[in-house]
Amino acid sequence: MKIAIIKLSALGDIIHSAFILQFIKSHIPDAKVDWIVEECFASILEHNPHIDNIKTINLKSIKKSPFNIFKEIKKIREYAKTNYDVVIDLQGLIKSAITARLLGSNVIGYDKKSIRESLASVLYTKTFYVPYDENTIDRYRILTSKALDIDISKDAVLDKEPYLFYAKEDLKKRADVIFIVGSTWQSRIYPKEKLVTIAKALDADILIPFGNADERQDANFIASKCDNVKVLPKIDLNELKAIISDAKLLIGNDTGPSYIAWANNIPSIILFGPTPPTRIYETKISKVLKSTSQVNHYKLDKNDFSILEIKEEEIIKIAKELLRV
Repeated sequence: MKIAIIKLSALGDIIHSAFILQFIKSHIPDAKVDWIVEECFASILEHNPHIDNIKTINLKSIKKSPFNIFKEIKKIREYAKTNYDVVIDLQGLIKSAITARLLGSNVIGYDKKSIRESLASVLYTKTFYVPYDENTIDRYRILTSKALDIDISKDAVLDKEPYLFYAKEDLKKRADVIFIVGSTWQSRIYPKEKLVTIAKALDADILIPFGNADERQDANFIASKCDNVKVLPKIDLNELKAIISDAKLLIGNDTGPSYIAWANNIPSIILFGPTPPTRIYETKISKVLKSTSQVNHYKLDKNDFSILEIKEEEIIKIAKELLRV
């Protein structure tokens, strides 16, 4: 059976969904699974033994030059020569649905009530209802189960094997704790001053990676106040996977890199303000702390800065407990 998975972006969404691969292979051992992804995120999937081919596209390039659309369509049609038995669109956007439709004739996705861009469902040959405000992991688990007629249970996912892979040489630095200081919105970012308090309270070596200049500035601020904190140099996604997967604990905002810990069964504390805390399954080692604000899944409020409410003392208490696990 030849299967194409469509999950183009973004980093966190790809990480959240990639757990399905181990279960596809366990239920359908002879399956050939290809993953279609934006090329800038492809390395998060590298070294995965459950993916036969990572096939990249660059739809982002169309924004720079509309004529690039022809190049990308040609590339997708070339991929379609694989003659996939089933194409599963885990994204539910118009761009991903078009990509899926170009790839094959048996295209499965969410129905119009289950996705933000309901028009995408028109392009699928078969759809399933999975509530848009359902837990993120459940959405991927249920759609994949229905699409392939297999049973990926919640208990199975809770007992999952680590599913983000890297090479031994990617592990160049080691620390007890990783801080993830950035996110896509300012209102999703826990204050650097509070992270200083947390760092000083932990008897642990702490590393902070960064993805842009603002994150580097915040990381340098924390390191300047704390003897046990160091800022990493600029690293790639494979190195990031390695460093997080070797740590004893991650503390981070609701953003892609934070979820590497959940993917690879590393203890973590994820902090939520304006976004729903249902991105992962919370477990004994995977903790979420949410502010008191109410979140509308269909209309997130970028001006909700309630993440500021989360007390450092609560994070410190949980962190110390997890470091003793």
